[in-house]
Amino acid sequence: MKALVYRGPGSKALEERPKPVIQGPEDAVVKITKTTICGTDLHILKGDVPSCAPGRILGHEGVGIVDSVGAGSSRFKPGDHVLISCISACGKCDYCRRGMYSHCASGGWILGNTIDGTQAEYVRIPHADTSLYLLPQGVDEEALVMLSDIMPTGFECGVLNGKIQDPGVSVAIVGAGPIGLATLLTAQFFSPAKIIMIDIDDNRLEVARRFGATDTINSGKEDATARHRRFAWPWQRHGWNPGNGRQS
Repeated sequence: MKALVYRGPGSKALEERPKPVIQGPEDAVVKITKTTICGTDLHILKGDVPSCAPGRILGHEGVGIVDSVGAGSSRFKPGDHVLISCISACGKCDYCRRGMYSHCASGGWILGNTIDGTQAEYVRIPHADTSLYLLPQGVDEEALVMLSDIMPTGFECGVLNGKIQDPGVSVAIVGAGPIGLATLLTAQFFSPAKIIMIDIDDNRLEVARRFGATDTINSGKEDATARHRRFAWPWQRHGWNPGNGRQS
C-alpha cells in the first residue's frame, strides 16, 4: 500500500508499505477513504515531536471502511463505514473511566505518533470498539472527517476550556484558522449574542461571517482591543456577567 512516511526533520516520502494486520484481539484494520492533515503533522515534519521516530506513517484523522477485526471486537464488522478518532482509548483504564481519554494508559494520541497512522491506504486501529464510530448511511464522509480531530479540538479547547456557557454573552475568537472556525461553529451551541472573529486575513474573516460570526476584525488594519470594547455590552465593559449575577 502507499503511505506518507516521516523521514526525519524536514523530510517525508510516499512509500510502498505492507498492509497492516490484526495484532491484538481488540484491533481493527480500516481501509482509508478520506484523511487530512493537522498542524501537529507539520510540527512532526519540523522535528518538534521527539516521540515520533523517522519511518513512522503520519496521520491521526480519517474516515474509512472496516477491512478486518480482531476476535475481541464486538461493535464492528468488515464493510462498516467508520469515523476514526484521533485519540485511541481502551475505555477501561483509570484515565478512560474518568473521561481523560487522551491520557489512556495504552492509547491516547498514538496514531501517526508512536504507531503508524492514517495517511495511508490502510491503518490498524487498536481498541477499535472505543476508538471508532459507526457512520450512518448517506452522510457526507468528506465533511465528517473533520470530526476526527479538528471540530472536537475547537469545542474542547476553545468552547469548554474557554468557559462559554451562558446564552447572551459576547465571545471573541483570535485566529480564523481551522480550529478557530471550529470554535466559532461549536460556540453557537450556547447561543452567544455576539461572536467576534479576529484575524489578519480578510478571506478567512469572510468564511467566519458565513459560518456565523456576527462581527469580524482585521487586526492587521485596526486596533482589535479598542474595536472589541465597542462591540461589548455595557455590563461587560464594567466586568458584569448577567449569566451568573456577579462581576468577573
